[in-house]
Order: sequence, then structure tokens, then C-alpha cells
Amino acid sequence: MFAKSVWLIGAVLIGGCSSSAPERYDASAFYSTTSYTVAEGFAWSADGQKLLLTSDESGIANAYALSMTGAAKAALTGSTTDSTYAVSWFPGDARALVRADRGGNELMHLYVRESSGALRDLMPDSTGKADFLGWAADGSSFYVLSNERDPKTFDLYRYSVQDYTRSLVFKNQLAWEITAISGDGRYLALVKNHSSADSDIYLLDVSSGESAPQLITKHTGEVAYSASGFTPDSGKLIYSTDEHGEFRQAWTYDVATAAKSLLVKADWDVRSVSFSASGRYLVWSINQDARTVTHIRDTQTNAEVVLPKLPKADVLKVYFSRDEQRLALVLGSDISPNDIYSVDLNAGTSKRLTHALNPKIREDVLVMSQVVRYQSFDGLQIPALLYRPKLASATQRVPAVVWVHGGPGGQSRTGYSAMIQHLVNHGYAVLAANNRGSSGYGKTFFHSDDKRHGDVDLQDIVHAKQYLAGLDWVDGQRVGIMGHSYGGYMVGAALAFSPQTFNAGIDIFGVMNWARTLSSVPPWWEAQKKSIYDEMGDPATDAERHRRISPLFHAKNIRAPLLVVQGKNDP
Repeated sequence: MFAKSVWLIGAVLIGGCSSSAPERYDASAFYSTTSYTVAEGFAWSADGQKLLLTSDESGIANAYALSMTGAAKAALTGSTTDSTYAVSWFPGDARALVRADRGGNELMHLYVRESSGALRDLMPDSTGKADFLGWAADGSSFYVLSNERDPKTFDLYRYSVQDYTRSLVFKNQLAWEITAISGDGRYLALVKNHSSADSDIYLLDVSSGESAPQLITKHTGEVAYSASGFTPDSGKLIYSTDEHGEFRQAWTYDVATAAKSLLVKADWDVRSVSFSASGRYLVWSINQDARTVTHIRDTQTNAEVVLPKLPKADVLKVYFSRDEQRLALVLGSDISPNDIYSVDLNAGTSKRLTHALNPKIREDVLVMSQVVRYQSFDGLQIPALLYRPKLASATQRVPAVVWVHGGPGGQSRTGYSAMIQHLVNHGYAVLAANNRGSSGYGKTFFHSDDKRHGDVDLQDIVHAKQYLAGLDWVDGQRVGIMGHSYGGYMVGAALAFSPQTFNAGIDIFGVMNWARTLSSVPPWWEAQKKSIYDEMGDPATDAERHRRISPLFHAKNIRAPLLVVQGKNDP
């Protein structure tokens, strides 16, 4: 389908490459690249010899055990129909947790993959959703979120490692967002979203038998808070907030003294924070102008851990072995899909464990993005990633595509994209625009399109086309637009409300009717629904505006060729 998408762009824009272009590859070559994702629970096996990961090398995602000794990967699941994702090893044996839905219906269930290979569904209700929350520190049990009682809210259960019997830990009658539980099982972190810009964290002492959580983020004005986990000793809650400036910082809350302490700050959003099992190593990453910059600190010496020489790529994820002597790293860049490396901290050596890029593709043929900024209608600087074909020049001007991310609060970030590299390889410039409302550039920028969708953010995309047309190596008369989800909506909006701007459009499962979409959100979004309505508008009171900005009701304005790509089982 995506090959057809590029064909449509090409048919309308007329490919701009000469016969002297770099080696070209067809769509199947780019999409034959393998995806690797390491499990977020216990990534290292109990014996320290294997990593648990998800790979789509069979054509669909399945769980695998990756040997650290160089042996071939062992498939733990073998689905040929439904993507199955690795979640966690069991702490003391070869069992694993995996998750899967049916046909993309988003009703994820949690399964135990027994040592025998059999799968046990932990969700008794076929119409419900389940998700993994974490392990007890002693390894005797694990925690599962389930909405089987009420589709709108998730209750918390504790499952026994021995026989999978369960007990109810928290009956979530007020649709709290349950975000973390301490390793000792005593404290539960809950989030209440008041709006898209304002939220609170509550702490519940489960062992006390009390049912009323305690507010720990009392504040005035609009401040966003989110809880990410507890320290290994269960003594502190790690949380994120934009209370102290434009960008999110990481703080801790001492559950015994109620003291709050700054943990990590930067001139960008702190993207993630975690500790190794003993708490000795602190790992954090920064969302630095659409790149991930990761740091590791030894808390005993307060020194940053220096990694051995690695390929030029971003360190996206860090996973410590149980004994904290080794690391598993996920590295990736625009020209290098995510690969897994191991690092021996004592020896100071690294080893590559996977090769994700299709071996038929030469990495030097691919193109790195460049961070650029262009001016929108009101003078606001819009950040974007620009991909320039290798032979583009003032004498060989190329057609271009504006790529719009999903969200609406998403972000186009550096990293390998089969779709983008395919386009660039075939001679198209690509501008991945981060229009206002995108995350990663401060809370003011993020909220600057609230209830102004299809208006100010659309103008940012229209001016993306104008920016491209001003480059002497781009043919401004041949510019298309593509995007998925909210980006797909922007495609429809651009073609319907600014019909002279783009020469072709590809909408990939985008919203074309906001009135219908916002009045039929899935019930399991209940904890986030108020934030969604605060940003997009409540269909009960804002239906007229929703109809006004919905391309469906203005399709007669569309002049450029439009391809719509849509899955039939999308909730």
C-alpha cells in the first residue's frame, strides 16, 4: 500500500531524479528491515544469558529470546496473524509475559508464555483489556491492570507467580490513571487529568486499607504532572512536571517525609528516568531538538558512565543486567534502524547483537536529516527535519513531500523511517514538520493550538510548503503532503481548506469527521477523555466548530489527487 502511496506522489509530482541518481531500492527493500524492541519489564533472563525482545523478522511481531553468547535467536511465540509483543521475563525462571490483541482491535490481553511454549491468557473477559504494571520486589507476584469490571476504568490485580491466582489490589471506581506501584506493594501512584495542561498526582497507601488517595501535587494555575515509577527501595516516587519552566523536569517525592527534590533538569524535556535494580546507576534521556540524548550516572561516585566506542547513533534505551555488570543498549539513527548492543562495564567492550537494516541496502545511500526552522504566518519559528536527496541541486531541482506526524501532540523525531527513506531514495525531498502543538518544544508551543486545530496548525503546514518552495534545489510546483492519524487529518484539511497549496495528498488512517470521532472515543480512554476534550473541544458544546474543521463536509473543495489508506478494524 505504501509503495502505491509513493507511486501516487510520483505520478502527480513526476519524479525528479536522473539516471545518475544513487542506487535505488524498491519499497519492499526498505520495509524488509527488521524491527527490534527490548522488553520493558525484566529484559535480561534470570541466568543473565538471554534478552527478551520483540522482532517482526517473520513478517509479524513475535517474542524472541536473544542469546548473549552468539547463538541464534529462539522464537518464543509463532503467531502468523496477530502481533505479539514481549513484556517481561519472570524473575526466577524461563517463563515470560507477552501481550497481543486480535486483528488490531486494540483489546490487548496479557499472556504467560510457559516454559513448555504454551500461552495462558490472564484476561478472563474476551472483550476487556489488560496491561502489565510491574513486579513485586521479591519476585513473588506481578501486577496487572484490567477493565473487565467496567470498560471505562482499569482496576489493579496482583497475580501469584506460582499458580496465577489473583487478588484485587485497587478497585478504580473514579477512573484514576494508575501509573506505578512501589516494589514493596505498599504505595500506588494515581494521576487525575483536569485538562490537557493541568493534572495532579495522588498517592495511596494500599497497606493502610484507606480508600482515599492523598494529593501530593497541590498547586495553583495550570501545571502538568506525571508519575513514572518508584525508586528501587520504594522510598521515593519519581515524577515529571513542567511546574518550574517551559520544559519537563524529573523530581522525587519522599513518601515518608513528603519532601520533594529535583532529580534531573535540562533546557529540553526530560524524556525518561530509571534506576538499575540496586539503585546504583541512574539513567535519564533528554528530548533534545527531536533527538534522544542519554546519560548514565554512577550514584556512588556521582560520575557519568563512559561507554566504549559505539556507532554514531542515538542511545535510545538502556537495560542493566541483574548483576549490573552489563548493559543492553538500543541504538538508532536516520540511516540505521534500531539495533541492540551489549556492553561489558568491567571490560569496557561492546558487541553488536542484531543487524536490522536489510543487507541489500547500503547505509551510505541513505540520508541523514537536518534540523531546520521556518517562519509561519505569524512569525513563529516552526522546527522540522529536512531530508535532502543526494543529487538535489539548483540545476536538478526535486519534488518534495511535507510529512505531518500524528497526535495531535506528537513529534517528528530522528530515526529510521522506511517510508521517508524510500521517498528520499527515489528523489523526493521530505520535510517532517513539527507544527505548533507538537511536543518537545516547551509547554507554550505545545498548547498553542488548543481548540485551534485546522486553523493555526494548518497554517504552519501551508507555510512548510512555502519554505520548501523557497529552497533553490526544490521544485515548488511539485509538492505533496502525507501523514497518519492526526497527520492524516492535516492532509485532508490542507487539501480541503487550502486547495491550491499541495499537488497531491496521502491520508493514512486520518480523522476526517471530528464530530463523529470525538463523540465515539473508546471507553478505555475515560481517564484521558477530559484532556482530549479540553484540547480538541467537547462534542456536546463544540460540534459546530468540529463540523467546520472536518474535511468530510468540505470534500467538494478538494482539487488535488487524494489517496486514503485505512484499516477496516480501527476502533
